[in-house]
Amino acid sequence: MTECQVPARKPARPFFSSGPCAKPPGWSPEKLATDSLGRSHRSRLGKARLQYCIDLIREQLEVPETHRIGIVPGSDTGAVEMAMWTMLGARPVTTLAWESFGDGWVTDAFKQLKLDPNVIRADYGQLPDLSQVDWSNDVIFTWNGTTSGVRVPNGEWIAANREGLCIADATSAVFAQDIAWDKVDVLTFSWQKVLGGEGAHGVLILGPRAVERLESYTPTWPLPKIFRLTKGGKLIEGVFKGETINTPSMLAVEDAIFALEWARSLGGLSAMKARADANAAALDEIVRHRNWLGHLAEDPASRSNTSVCLTVDGADADFIKKFASLLEAEGAAFDIAGYRDAPAGLRIWCGATVDTADIEALGPWLDWAWEKLNQ
Repeated sequence: MTECQVPARKPARPFFSSGPCAKPPGWSPEKLATDSLGRSHRSRLGKARLQYCIDLIREQLEVPETHRIGIVPGSDTGAVEMAMWTMLGARPVTTLAWESFGDGWVTDAFKQLKLDPNVIRADYGQLPDLSQVDWSNDVIFTWNGTTSGVRVPNGEWIAANREGLCIADATSAVFAQDIAWDKVDVLTFSWQKVLGGEGAHGVLILGPRAVERLESYTPTWPLPKIFRLTKGGKLIEGVFKGETINTPSMLAVEDAIFALEWARSLGGLSAMKARADANAAALDEIVRHRNWLGHLAEDPASRSNTSVCLTVDGADADFIKKFASLLEAEGAAFDIAGYRDAPAGLRIWCGATVDTADIEALGPWLDWAWEKLNQ
């Protein structure tokens, strides 16, 4: 064939290259997911799967169209850091801390960004006085304190006419608790907490006021590339359409899609919340019948229905370590020791990915470990 000649017939097109509606022989959702694993995230298929993941998040969390959703690096921590480093500094800052992760955002605001925030604290197991919050400030808080088992009861305490931004780390609250989307300007979470998925990726949800801040304010400090959400004073819209800032794991994305489709099959957000509530109620029943167990969060109105933290009578860190190790050796429970910075106790995950029957089955095993260590 000479240089000017072309084949009489074009070669067969590869899968998915002949239009979004094309379904070649052997097509299935499973094949689509499998094919995406071997492709670039910047390919047509890769972008489509990332956008589909975003669409599922919007659908299953009932996020209004006014809010943008982006998949970002660094898990929930990365998403919160991105919001803090790009938006803070325009107004005074208030940080709420009643457990270790909220305290981490205090450290970032104070030591790293040098913002001298107003800090409202409470001990583990307690919720700070939310009426003290000045909403002329930007306000940062954890919707559900993962390491203390204490959550905000609702969004009523958030001012509708706030001047500052409401920035909520909700990584252990979404898919289990109601979110007041009209009160939230920035919300973050990660797949591995609430969906039982793989880590390393965060989700950043921005309301209109957050976008306005990004486009009207430039922080005085330098921003790493993975934090940059604007270019030329305008939001980089591609970030919220599946064009991620850095290279994501398409395996983690497909795992998240699987979990989100599973949530849809159950009945969506209402069903996920109901599962978490049922799990928390089953664990509460276990606690109620054992005088050596208690709730770290004493007030039921602010008690988490996902990361439920329990006190164990007379236990110290060494006792809890042995207690958890006994259960792990039997394959009865894993990673139930409380967070290292929290008071010595147990932390039981009651999110929607857990079956209530498994929570109920835990009770006798807790008795067994308690009796074995108190012989």
